[in-house]
Amino acid sequence: MSETLIAIILGIVEGITEYLPISSTGHLILFGDLLEFQGEKAKTFDVVIQLGAILSVVWLYWPRFMALLDGLGASVKNPQTVLSPGMRGAAGLFKLGLVTGPALVLGAAFGKQIKEHLFNSTSVAIALAVGAVLILLVERYGKFAGEQDADTLTWKKSIVIGCVQCLALWPGMSRSASAIIGGMVVGLSRKAAAEFSFLAAVPILAAAALHDLFKAAAVFTADDVKLVVIGFVVSFFTALLTVKWFIGMVGQWSLRPFAYYRLVVAAVVLWMVA
Repeated sequence: MSETLIAIILGIVEGITEYLPISSTGHLILFGDLLEFQGEKAKTFDVVIQLGAILSVVWLYWPRFMALLDGLGASVKNPQTVLSPGMRGAAGLFKLGLVTGPALVLGAAFGKQIKEHLFNSTSVAIALAVGAVLILLVERYGKFAGEQDADTLTWKKSIVIGCVQCLALWPGMSRSASAIIGGMVVGLSRKAAAEFSFLAAVPILAAAALHDLFKAAAVFTADDVKLVVIGFVVSFFTALLTVKWFIGMVGQWSLRPFAYYRLVVAAVVLWMVA
């Protein structure tokens, strides 16, 4: 199979799975194994093409991101505004920092060990199953999920979401699933939790992708740049369509279908590697 076709396939996989609660990293590892696209170049490629999916969310939710800059000047005069509810200005940036900070710190401290020991099909399959059970538990005990939107988030609730999102460092657990579960636990509706997970994804994914871009200079050749561009563009447009579909879907259905899908994939992978 040509590397161009591999880049297209992985771009589609990344775009579909990045914001669904099924783990993009886990699927990229599984497809990388199937396509025999492995090694340091493959790991770096997977992270870099996430920039395409990141850009799709920034494009779709541009007003939300611009709202984070609203009133920043006034917050300098009144620092206590960062503790107020809502996702505008300094308060919103502070909450995003609380949500993304724990995973960024742990990822920076243990990223090498995670890639060495958890980036394999067996580990991904186990994480898919564990995440599925957590989704089913949150759906089963519906008292956790409320009707609140992200504007009701307090800094304390943001810390809870941030701690839950650390589970996403385990490939296969899913950053999206972790953020959505955390959001539902603190009372957000499914739709609000999903949309907030999109916003929270940008700092984490951008930091990881930009970090790996520096390594790419040593890993990629001039010919590889074309593959990265292809994967980037494909993941961007695929993610655009997926996010629009997902938001419409979670407003009407539960997350159980994704949990069942995760369990099926986990069982198949464990059977294949047994």
